[in-house]
Amino acid sequence: MSATYLTTEELAARIHYDARTIRNQLVDNCLIEGRHYIKPFGRRKFLFIWEAIESDMLTQQADTIAMPLAN
Repeated sequence: MSATYLTTEELAARIHYDARTIRNQLVDNCLIEGRHYIKPFGRRKFLFIWEAIESDMLTQQADTIAMPLAN
């Protein structure tokens, strides 16, 4: 199985988020180390696994039920 590894800047361009938002808010809140990203060689740099992120984004979108609220 081949994975596509992206830097923070590359992921930001694909999902239209700022790179700082990804680092400060999404990492460890929405994105899980080992599933969505790795830290190669124990360093501070993140490499994101595109297939896992894309799969979770599509799954969460399909699980959302659009229902208007009653007034």
